[in-house]
Amino acid sequence: MTVRILQFGATGQLAREVLGRQGGRVQVRGLSRAEVDLADPAAVTRAIEAEPDLDLVLNAAAYTAVDKAEVEPELAYAVNARAPQAMAKACQARGVPLVQVSTDMVFSGAKAGAYLEEDPVGPLHVYGASKLAGEEAVLAYCDRASVMRVSWLFSAQGSNFLHAMLRLGQTQPVLKIVDDQRGRPTAAGDVAAFILSQAERLARAPSGGPEWGRLHVVNAGVATRVEMAQAIFALAWPDRPPPAIEPVPTSAFPTPARRALNADLDSTRLDRVFGLQLRPWQEALEDVIAEMQLKVAQS
Repeated sequence: MTVRILQFGATGQLAREVLGRQGGRVQVRGLSRAEVDLADPAAVTRAIEAEPDLDLVLNAAAYTAVDKAEVEPELAYAVNARAPQAMAKACQARGVPLVQVSTDMVFSGAKAGAYLEEDPVGPLHVYGASKLAGEEAVLAYCDRASVMRVSWLFSAQGSNFLHAMLRLGQTQPVLKIVDDQRGRPTAAGDVAAFILSQAERLARAPSGGPEWGRLHVVNAGVATRVEMAQAIFALAWPDRPPPAIEPVPTSAFPTPARRALNADLDSTRLDRVFGLQLRPWQEALEDVIAEMQLKVAQS
């Protein structure tokens, strides 16, 4: 069986990884923002209705400007909530499942331990609230929908903490990094590989199956931002001294959108339903840095 996936998103970290890793029995067609305006629910609906061969829809697109969303709430909700709602309704009408990518930012960060899928939510900002509204819409309007929450995504391309650290480390001898935030650093490529590996199962799974609902898809292991930065420099610059790291509290970097201190997502359900866990984040980080270095060497 060839699984044909229609993916909203073509340039984000996860979207690029899915497109780059497809092959064999899974074929993915990515739709860019130029092709479909996610702020227009009718355009989203038409895109799904017009796709001739379709087994699964993946929404890997989002409004991700966390701080800017505080002054652009209408746009954030249009892309992160109303677009997924339109996808869910169109998928239900066509009888195809929907995978909606969400975020750890639907939680407040006040819990002491790792967050389970069913834990109470409490986003601290517009972005998190808009993503939560998208989750709720998808699950309300499509009976074969999976909401996959990810955390602290990094990859060899795009804008992320890994690239920021390496860029700042080139010019600044001392880096101030928050040390009171903890989460699950997660490789976008590992999430993409999981989705592609389960595409056939998801395309076949009936309504009411364990595959549907909320699912935390994150690499194993918890880290603070300081610990992640230390790992980045140890792996990327083994033969040169890294910049000094000065741990600071989140309050040292005031932002329009408050940041949760705890973004640790429990992934026990991932193992229970699909029989697997993603590898430790340190292993994934090592591979991503090696990929970046290979590209530099080949350029």
